[in-house]
Amino acid sequence: MELDALLLSRVQFAWVIAWHILLPAFTVGLACYIATLEVLWWVTQREVFVRLSAFWIKLFAVSFGMGVVSGIVMPFQFGTNWSRFADATFSVVGGLMAYEVLTAFFLEAAFLGILLFGRQRVPQWAHVMSALLVALGTLLSSFWILAVNSWMQTPRGHQLVDGRFVPEDMLAVLFTPSFPYRLTHTVFAFLITTGFVVLAVGAGYLRRGRHVAESRIMVKMSLAFLSVMVPLQIVAGDLHGLNTLEHQPAKVAAMEGLWETQRRVPASLFALPDAEAERNHFEIAIPALGSLYLTHELDGEVRGLKSWPREDRPPVAIVYFAFRVMVGIGLLMLAVVGAGWLMHFRGRLYESPAFLRAAQYSGPLGFVAVLAGWTVTEVGRQPWVVYGLMRTRDAVSPTLSGSDVALSLAAYVLSYLVIFGGGFLLLRRLVQAGPPTVAAQEGAEAAGARPKRPLSAVTDRAGGPARPEAGDAA
Repeated sequence: MELDALLLSRVQFAWVIAWHILLPAFTVGLACYIATLEVLWWVTQREVFVRLSAFWIKLFAVSFGMGVVSGIVMPFQFGTNWSRFADATFSVVGGLMAYEVLTAFFLEAAFLGILLFGRQRVPQWAHVMSALLVALGTLLSSFWILAVNSWMQTPRGHQLVDGRFVPEDMLAVLFTPSFPYRLTHTVFAFLITTGFVVLAVGAGYLRRGRHVAESRIMVKMSLAFLSVMVPLQIVAGDLHGLNTLEHQPAKVAAMEGLWETQRRVPASLFALPDAEAERNHFEIAIPALGSLYLTHELDGEVRGLKSWPREDRPPVAIVYFAFRVMVGIGLLMLAVVGAGWLMHFRGRLYESPAFLRAAQYSGPLGFVAVLAGWTVTEVGRQPWVVYGLMRTRDAVSPTLSGSDVALSLAAYVLSYLVIFGGGFLLLRRLVQAGPPTVAAQEGAEAAGARPKRPLSAVTDRAGGPARPEAGDAA
């Protein structure tokens, strides 16, 4: 049996980036949370904030390291598997990726060292500033990466010279029509993912009666943050959908499983799309609701998939179900936040077993939503690698054989299982150890102890429940 080099290359890239995207989905929001804790510590001088910050910095360091290791192989794939894409787009993509390294990665790497080892060595304001700059670095990294992706989705500001994309207007390349919406929607998703992880960890400790003061702050801060961000994300997603309908209408048609161009489009709740028959099976839909949220008009017209040739349509079933997973998780997140406020008004936010269990189990929701959203974005762009201009089949390396890709894919699968398996066990051990206790923190400060290496710090087991400070239980 002959192996398809194009299909295997797509599987390989999907495998690598699906694992890698879990790290920025966590570290971007976590860096912002750590910076917030550091500022609160600076302003209030409450030691509970520094204990929380020290705890989350360890998890950030491990996740950041995993992100670097898992992400560094992606550029190699452009040379090995996607050389025609790299050759055609280097003048555009190469410049933006270089800016990402120069402005974001160096900033994160440089100040992460101070954040990890500088608490006893630099003034408090310098440590706080390091946390802020690490957070800024993660946001800048998102800015450049999403600028590249947005150009691939809605390319602008270039001209084609001998089959190569040459920048004509860098501002137009950078600020493509979908960029503001994609950046906002993605960064919000990253922040929300971290918010639910913090909520889950705090709820888990409260269920076991551990780290009570720290856990109450984690639950209270994350719930307040998510109460703002989840509704904002729904608004951002709606605006992003309007933009996608304008610039990538085939993707929206696949998201809705819509085959015929029509007005008063129904909202498809469930269906089995059949690309061969060009219809849906077993569909459950609400009449006219689709037009309302897609166009903001009850009688709005939406193009159906049949208005494009078959070879220009994305894989409908994958996009259709991934979109419903993303939206379903968004509604589930909203329900968790609503339940939290209900418990708050009943005075049972920190005691309700049902809510704490639900909050703890909600920790992975953001990661699943990010993966589903990424699938909608990337699979929905197919069959184009540069939308409307360069097909994915024309981007693969010409001399690549199926056996070559099968071998490298097996190596990537094995190495990523080792990296992420080991990383997950280490993160789990850090979470089980929990924030440092009051006694441990006071002992370290009294002895003038030097900060430990990130990995050896894992062995600092909690000696017992932390003593709540006055006001910590608020």
